[in-house]
Amino acid sequence: MLSKSQISLLKSLQHKKFRKVHGLFVAEGYKSVVEFINSGYFVEEVYHTIPIAPKLLNLSAKINIKEISLNDMAKVSSLTTPPDVIALIRIPQAPVFDAQLLKNQYAVALDGVQDPGNMGTIIRTADWFGMKHIICSDDCVDVYNPKVVQATMGSLSRVQVYYTDLAKTLPLLQLPVYGALLNGQNIYTTTFAPAGLILMGNEGNGIRPEIQRLISTAVTIPGGGETESLNVSIATAIFCSEVFRQRF
Repeated sequence: MLSKSQISLLKSLQHKKFRKVHGLFVAEGYKSVVEFINSGYFVEEVYHTIPIAPKLLNLSAKINIKEISLNDMAKVSSLTTPPDVIALIRIPQAPVFDAQLLKNQYAVALDGVQDPGNMGTIIRTADWFGMKHIICSDDCVDVYNPKVVQATMGSLSRVQVYYTDLAKTLPLLQLPVYGALLNGQNIYTTTFAPAGLILMGNEGNGIRPEIQRLISTAVTIPGGGETESLNVSIATAIFCSEVFRQRF
C-alpha cells in the first residue's frame, strides 16, 4: 500500500515544476520500465500490481520493487487505463552538447514542438532509424512529461535529447540543415549529404523565421490531398526514412 506522501509525490510528477523540484519522472508500462532498467538511467523504485508480479522476476535485484493495489495504481497513473507497473526514475544531469557527437551522423532538430505525443513519437522514430541525438529549442515540450515518456515506448532510454538556443547552436555544427518547409524542393528528388540535420518546426507555426535563415536546403513532402499540412511526427518519420534509404 502506498502512503499519502508517496501518492502525492507520484501524482505531482505529472507536472514539470515538480519533476524539476524532485529530479524525478515516471515511466508507465512493463516495456518502458524494462527499457529504463536496462539503460543508464537510475531507477529509484518500481511499483506493480499482482498480475505483473511473475514478470518482475527478471528485473534487477538492486531495484526496490513494491507491490501495490489496483486502486493505488489508478491514483498515481496518468493513463486512462492504469498499467500493471510503473517506475520512479531519476532525471539525469542535463547533457552538455558536443558538436563532435554528430560527426558523420544525422540528427533531428526541433523548433518549438509542443505536443507530448508528437515529441514521444519523434523520439521513437529517431531511435528506429538509428539517430541517437535530438536537438530541441528551449521552448519544446519537456521529454520527461509522462505523455512523452509513454509515447516513446522506452526509446527515450536510448536517445539523447538536448535543449538549447537553436539560433546559436546550429551554425556551430557545420552540417547541412534540411528544413521542412511547404515551399521546399521535393524530398524524393533531394540528395541528402552523408551527415546533416533534419529540422522540423512547431505544429501550428512551423519553423521560426530566424531559424529558417539557417536552413541549407528547404524540403517539402509532396502530396495529392487537400489537407493543409502533415503532422510533425509523421513528417519527421518520412524525412528519417528517406535519409535512411539514401544512406543504406
